[in-house]
Amino acid sequence: MYKIYGIPNCNTVKKALTHLENKNLEFEFINFKKTPPTKDQLKEWKDAFGDWPVNKKGPTYRKIKEEFEQSQAPQKYKILTETTSAIKRPVLMKGKKTLHFGYDEEFYAKLK
Repeated sequence: MYKIYGIPNCNTVKKALTHLENKNLEFEFINFKKTPPTKDQLKEWKDAFGDWPVNKKGPTYRKIKEEFEQSQAPQKYKILTETTSAIKRPVLMKGKKTLHFGYDEEFYAKLK
């Protein structure tokens, strides 16, 4: 089963959820606003992403950019768990494996 993390009112998340629904794929949606990611999840996503899993083009990140970039890792984890809108979304996982960040129609089309 897939797990998809994000914010329900995000258009990119909506596209991903619609895609999964239309393909009749079983998934669980985890709303960042109700269940912020843990430090361990953020670390796993950072490792999978090759960098901090932040949406550098988003308005939320631009608000926290200076503080975030000047912070050390422990503070960055804290900032992201408190400011989940800055996280690149959706985050798609299957089991414990991080599959994808954001929505890419070609990638989602290959899901089974």
